Amino acid sequence: MDSFKNVTSIVTPLDKVNVDTDQIVPKQFLKLIQKSGFGKFLFFDWRYDENENKKPDFVLNDSKYDGSKILVTGDNFGCGSSREHAVWALLDYGFSVIIAPSFADIFFSNCFKNGILPISLDEKTVEKLQQETRPIEVDLEKQTIKTLSEEISFEIDPHKKKILLEGLDDIAQTLQYEDEITEFEKNSKIPSVL
Repeated sequence: MDSFKNVTSIVTPLDKVNVDTDQIVPKQFLKLIQKSGFGKFLFFDWRYDENENKKPDFVLNDSKYDGSKILVTGDNFGCGSSREHAVWALLDYGFSVIIAPSFADIFFSNCFKNGILPISLDEKTVEKLQQETRPIEVDLEKQTIKTLSEEISFEIDPHKKKILLEGLDDIAQTLQYEDEITEFEKNSKIPSVL
């Protein structure tokens, strides 16, 4: 996993609440066996009609949001099933920050495990950010969001902040203790299976 860098980007406003993981990436696209390639299926049923033509009224089909790395959305984002594919689709599409009033617990955890920064802010602030037309800057180290007119602070668990800043997935976190694990195995009375 790559380490998290400061992100400066226009925001993509998705003014919807209770967006579940099946809306983020529909179940028929869960056949891939790698983490990449899911971006083209992101919000598929909202982005495309029954003939797979882009719907002009959906925000991701508006060219002014091309290249956006920050999704600003409504309450309870990522609810529904626990599929990690939803996070993979958002990341593969290009989002590295998601701002919402609240997130489903498992989705929130999956974001950190895959290098996306989920930020919870009050509804009024989220609504204001959805109206931003100029790029904003998200600084994880300082825990701030800077717009042209203000600086907004956000909270984050120190451990989750560390794993994003250092780009540590679950395996990399475990390998930080490789010497201790090796020493334990060497001194353990448990018979080796090798």
